[in-house]
This record gives sequence, C-alpha cells and structure tokens, in this order.
Amino acid sequence: MMEVRDEHFVQEVLERSHILPVLVDFWAPWCRPCEVVGPVLENLAEEFSGRFLLVTIDIDKNPRASANYAVRSIPLVLAIRDGDVLTQVVGVQSETVYRQLIEHMLASEGGSLA
Repeated sequence: MMEVRDEHFVQEVLERSHILPVLVDFWAPWCRPCEVVGPVLENLAEEFSGRFLLVTIDIDKNPRASANYAVRSIPLVLAIRDGDVLTQVVGVQSETVYRQLIEHMLASEGGSLA
C-alpha cells in the first residue's frame, strides 16, 4: 500500500494502472468509517499478493484528485485499470463487496482469475 499525493497521482495511479490494476481508497483521518475500510483493503491486498496496487489518498491533503473524481462521500474506493475507473464502492461495505470489486478489476485484464 502506498499513499499518493496530488502531484504524483497521474504517474502513480493512472500511468501505473496500464501495467497493474490500481485500487484507490479516498479517505480522511477524521472519517471513522474509513478506519474500518482501510484494514479490510490492506488484508485483501496482502491476500491477492501483488496482483493489484492499493493506494490511499487523504482528501484533505489532496483536493485536486478528490475534485477530479467528484469525491462527495468517503470512504470511496475506485478500481482503475488502463487509466479508467471500472467501478466504485462508496461507504463501508462487507469484505465480500470489496473482494468482488477486486475480482472485477482483475477480470478486466482479459484473463482468468486463476
């Protein structure tokens, strides 16, 4: 997992998503629901061991990325592949929902999930 700032968003998220799918977690330190989502995503990133990149973006420190993706509610998790948002999840969801999001993102690679 890595924290990404506005000035590195294009390089670390959009450009990198052409090589490896990227899961973006928009959050804020004052957001209690974000404290629940973060560890779930970290566990899934470890489980999927390198098949996607997990990045976090603090919306208070990175207003440009937040504005570009019209972040109005957090936590917001985006699945990005080849520079495009494939799908998103808003609010706290079950681990199953995030797992399905990741599997959808990985399936977009054109290969199987095996």
